[in-house]
Amino acid sequence: MAHPSSDPARPARIARRSVLVAVGASLAAAPFLRPSHASATPSAAGCVGLDDPAKKEIAMKLVSSAENSSLDWKAQYKYIEDIGDGRGYTAGIIGFCSGTGDMLDLVQLYTDRKPGNVLAKYLPALRAVNGSDSHEGLDPNFPRDWRKAAQDTAFQQAQNDERDRVYFNPAVQQGKADRIGTLGQFAYYDAIVMHGDGDDPTSFRNIRKRALNKAKPPAQGGDEVAYLNAFLDARVWAMKQEEAHSDTSRVDTEQRVFLRNGNLCLDTPLNWKVYGDSYHIG
Repeated sequence: MAHPSSDPARPARIARRSVLVAVGASLAAAPFLRPSHASATPSAAGCVGLDDPAKKEIAMKLVSSAENSSLDWKAQYKYIEDIGDGRGYTAGIIGFCSGTGDMLDLVQLYTDRKPGNVLAKYLPALRAVNGSDSHEGLDPNFPRDWRKAAQDTAFQQAQNDERDRVYFNPAVQQGKADRIGTLGQFAYYDAIVMHGDGDDPTSFRNIRKRALNKAKPPAQGGDEVAYLNAFLDARVWAMKQEEAHSDTSRVDTEQRVFLRNGNLCLDTPLNWKVYGDSYHIG
């Protein structure tokens, strides 16, 4: 199926992050990572983390269903287009953007590991366009060269590693600190993927702060289901602040369904819908 951005009835693919910061470093250093005391209520403490290989594969498929209308997340290494969201080119398995810095970091990592690769020559241009939607120095051949690089396992691994460093690992770390289960850790990951982190009111850390004003996670003595409902409420609010995110089905008919079913460990089988399309993981 087509990418959501190819269909006017669907929101643009990963239209996010007014300013991208070093999420991994900022979350690792943030004081809210330290739980205040032991959980006083039943929770999903018995779940494996989202970083369990089988659960991580599920997470990749769930995100891909929303971002690419496909469960085949590995087919997205070669994906690249400008979706018209003011962030320049969006590309790869997690929507690295030329205008927000994470694409620059990715290409720099790839070049550090494999000097002289087909994308290395674009590093000066990527530095110049960072923070804008400009294609200057990238057109006309950057998309073609991105797709060529995507055939290289070294570039695929670089995409995996940057996804983990900037998005996946911080989400799981924060989720474990809050003592929420696999589903909650996925809710954090999906939020960071879409909204990034930083000072923007719709960033992940501010979505979480908004939720904490309504409920507390198990690490602070709260009820996990009540807290996750508060987090998803805050996430929906954040999504509705930007037209590209106004379809909240990835929460309403996916994460909220799992939560209503009490599936805090994100166990299969899973059935959900995104943008009206149905998906299943057995």
